[in-house]
Amino acid sequence: MEAIDPVTAVVVRSAMETICFEMATYVSRTATTPILNQSNERNATILTGDGRLAALSVGIPQFMLSSTLPVRFASEFFEGDLHPGDVIVANDPYHGGGHLPDFNVFSPVFGEDGELLLFASIQCHHGDTGGAMAGGYNVFAKDIWSEGTRYPLLKIVDAGKVRRDVELTMRANNRLPGFVGDLRSQVGAAQLGARRLQEVIDQFGTATVAAAVEWSIEDAARRFRAEIADWPDGTYEADVYVDSDPAGNEDIHVHVAVTVDGEHLVIDFEGSDDRPHIQAWSTFGNTRGNAIAQLASLVDPSIPKNEGFFDCLELKVPLGCCLNPVEGKPVSSGTHHPGVEVGDAIAVAMSQIIPDRCAPQTYKFGAPRQMWGDLDPRTGKPFFDHGGEVSAGWVNAVKGVDGWGALTGSVGNLIKASAEMNERLFPHILRGRNYLTDSGGPGEFRGGCGSLFVKEVRTPTYVNQYVVNRRHLHPGIAGGLSGTPDQCMVGTEEAAPTVVGALLEEGERLVYRFGGGGGWGDPLDRDPNAVLDDVWDEYVSIDGAKRDYGVIVTGSLEDLTLDLDLDATELERKGRR
Repeated sequence: MEAIDPVTAVVVRSAMETICFEMATYVSRTATTPILNQSNERNATILTGDGRLAALSVGIPQFMLSSTLPVRFASEFFEGDLHPGDVIVANDPYHGGGHLPDFNVFSPVFGEDGELLLFASIQCHHGDTGGAMAGGYNVFAKDIWSEGTRYPLLKIVDAGKVRRDVELTMRANNRLPGFVGDLRSQVGAAQLGARRLQEVIDQFGTATVAAAVEWSIEDAARRFRAEIADWPDGTYEADVYVDSDPAGNEDIHVHVAVTVDGEHLVIDFEGSDDRPHIQAWSTFGNTRGNAIAQLASLVDPSIPKNEGFFDCLELKVPLGCCLNPVEGKPVSSGTHHPGVEVGDAIAVAMSQIIPDRCAPQTYKFGAPRQMWGDLDPRTGKPFFDHGGEVSAGWVNAVKGVDGWGALTGSVGNLIKASAEMNERLFPHILRGRNYLTDSGGPGEFRGGCGSLFVKEVRTPTYVNQYVVNRRHLHPGIAGGLSGTPDQCMVGTEEAAPTVVGALLEEGERLVYRFGGGGGWGDPLDRDPNAVLDDVWDEYVSIDGAKRDYGVIVTGSLEDLTLDLDLDATELERKGRR
């Protein structure tokens, strides 16, 4: 590797990050289904020829960090058989992916001497994968083959020529008419990224680009190691749980031991649930991505997110536990749970040493609501709604900042699709999207409120729903309390934990109460004026102010006469302490 000055290295890295952003934006503007052109569930990365992460766009953290292993597998599998103009598609959870709906599409880029130098990759969530149940979330599947179609590696474009046979095969294994449009959007984004990278290589030269990538990876590793070295040596453990898997097996257990030894970090999940009959499995690639995403949230945010993070730690995930299943286990819902709990466990463990930086960057999603029917009366056609407009809740507080509304940090740039757009596309009416009072976890900094979501159907509609966060809630940090639980009613039936194909007749409703995020710090340390503001905003009730914060609020919200009784508050808090 030739020597490179830091300015040039950063310029090249910035060019790559811009290319990633352009690739991701390309998908949002050209995809054909709402899950991509409305909600932005996509992410772009650039990787080295051997599959190491070099640059990424702002996007979904788990996507950003789980794209590496499929590309690494392709680099090894196609060694000597990759050519300019190739585009490859992969979605196999057991070759590095997360779950079947996440399709990774990537294209190789070559240097001046013909050597494989980089990959341009775009990863997107698709609305269907074939299999026994529509929507990509067959939560009752007993194995991966029931969940849908696996594509470990397919060349969908071979040296610039579209493989019509491959495209036809993929179309035949997907229920949604918009699937091929979304797939072609990804192919176009990968081709765009490859062209832009070739322009960078033409401008700077192969050696300079390669050196810039290595410099950036080492820069991230050096800076992350420096942060680790500031942490006190020791082993810090935590246990978190998922209420149940979709089949009703309770208390899915995630155990972590975080060991700090100088500038070396070990994340060990030995002791996590290894019951063979459960249906809660996070693939190794998904576990790896969630672990790095949580760790990256605890350190200097200016450190570039690339392979340097992976180089700084030893990740131990025993084969056969719920975070690294043997091949064949179903993984559709496990990408969320226990995948999410990987971040929760690391945050709780790390809060023992750096509480000021800790909050779980996660969500209690269960699985996305899926609603479909045979006839939209406005169009005369079937419809399938992926529920992209319903994610609001579970945002945890951090030191200095209350949990905000809507989406958690872990979903990155995912957009909460608008009610108006959803109602235009599907035969539903959204009757409510309000915050729930007293739902945020109490703390010196309050967890974000959950929300009440009400969707009324205008035609017979079937619903799939998997619910967690009913017993094992989003944890508080540094003395903060947990948020509130979720509850979902599908008509008159409670999803506890799962409903599949539940029928809502015209005029019936799905009612979802999303829980709030955990608080940070002792609630008795919260500024009384901040509590009063929360009461004005209806985030906290007058009774909740006293019960949870020891703050006495007088007057009436309806009469606009709210005020603080500071003497009574001081007396109340003194007695509590």
